[in-house]
Amino acid sequence: MIALSLAEIAEVVGGQTHDIPDPSVQVTGSVVRDSREVEPGSLFVAFVGERVDGHDFAEAVVAAGAVAVLGSRPMGVPAIVVPDVQKALGALARHVVQRLGATLVALTGSAGKTSTKDLIAQVLQSKAPTVFTPGSLNNEIGLPLTALSATDETKFLVLEMGARGIGHIRYLADLTPPRIGLVLNVGTAHIGEFGGREQIAQAKGELVESLPEDGAAILNADDPLVRAMASRTKAKVLLFGESGEADVRAENVRLTDSGQPSFMLHTPSGCSDVTMRLYGEHHVSNALAAAAVAHELGMSVAEIATALSEAGSLSRWRMEVTERPDGVTIVNDAYNANPESMRAALRALAAMGGASRAKGGRTWAVLGKMAELGDEALAEHDAVGRLAVRLNVSKLVAVGGREASWLQLGAYNEGSWGEESVHVSDAQAAVDLLRSELRPGDVVLVKASRSVGLESIAEALLAGGAQGEVDAR
Repeated sequence: MIALSLAEIAEVVGGQTHDIPDPSVQVTGSVVRDSREVEPGSLFVAFVGERVDGHDFAEAVVAAGAVAVLGSRPMGVPAIVVPDVQKALGALARHVVQRLGATLVALTGSAGKTSTKDLIAQVLQSKAPTVFTPGSLNNEIGLPLTALSATDETKFLVLEMGARGIGHIRYLADLTPPRIGLVLNVGTAHIGEFGGREQIAQAKGELVESLPEDGAAILNADDPLVRAMASRTKAKVLLFGESGEADVRAENVRLTDSGQPSFMLHTPSGCSDVTMRLYGEHHVSNALAAAAVAHELGMSVAEIATALSEAGSLSRWRMEVTERPDGVTIVNDAYNANPESMRAALRALAAMGGASRAKGGRTWAVLGKMAELGDEALAEHDAVGRLAVRLNVSKLVAVGGREASWLQLGAYNEGSWGEESVHVSDAQAAVDLLRSELRPGDVVLVKASRSVGLESIAEALLAGGAQGEVDAR
């Protein structure tokens, strides 16, 4: 964080200082909520959670070097006490962002946010110092913590914004007002909470409404609900996508034998070839979104294409591709799942399977529940199971309870798969089955919503051998 004294911070957040001998002492380190991340000069933010009360760590974090604790009660150590810790954290982030000379880029969407954010960050890092959301910490706590990690040297601040209801993105954009706002898509993720795609579009569009007149809205030309958001902003609009009307688009898209996308990138300043290190055709749209942001910030098409071709995956369990010594390839995409991302992952698996089939290998889709789909859950799980058949995936292993049974039934009804689709009760059963049947050349995709924890299957398979158990949830 930029250096601020405890007295300045207390004034910004409307807090009272307690047990602080010298209010002029500055916070020069990071602002953290995890006591394990404290370093000399840190400010520790004490939240009260369901299982852990951050105030209980006050003495330990000060002993570890924290300058003070931001909390809701005195703790006998240097502290700034406020009525609402979350609001105080947001106020501090807003103050710091206003002091920065950085350009703020915010993005949202139903699918692909984190992968696109990682691409944008890597492209912009090739130009100037960039701070970006780690993983998918995109809520009212993670976003201000990310903003507070920026320093005086930061030129670009890239922030992922998530929403579970109307008003959430408006709140986040008020904390960290962006100059560039990117909306990727409007899908069915969290549709059970929102009530419909129109409501999701209303929520996501709050981002473009927050933009200043001299800002830029980067919108997906191929998604009608996103494209329509152009009417909700006074900022400049830049379109990306496959549409011929898109300002930033891709031509001659193809997948390499290993499933990595290659295409000709077109921008208003010219065109250049891109071959990505990431897996799956869905990353083309993500790359175009990143390219549009970079173009708006003055990068040349050659610089953008080079950075996109060199970019890798920065966040765990998102299309992590690992080949075992015995020739079996594990694709760990188990961080989260919704219908759009599930379909994209299956298409990537099918593309990767082309090379494996030539070697006698097979493709395995190990899938679990997609959460928060409400009344659409049965239809969406059934549709994913059917898509696996249409894509000629060799084997479907549906893991879990009711939703998994819908996946398996959809596959069975689509192609009378019989032994090609199976429903197992839990992760351990899936691992036992896979260990007994995998052979060199096979490609295994593992994917489900975060709450299911199917990454344990991928980790168990990568651990090798036929022994050991998964870390069951």
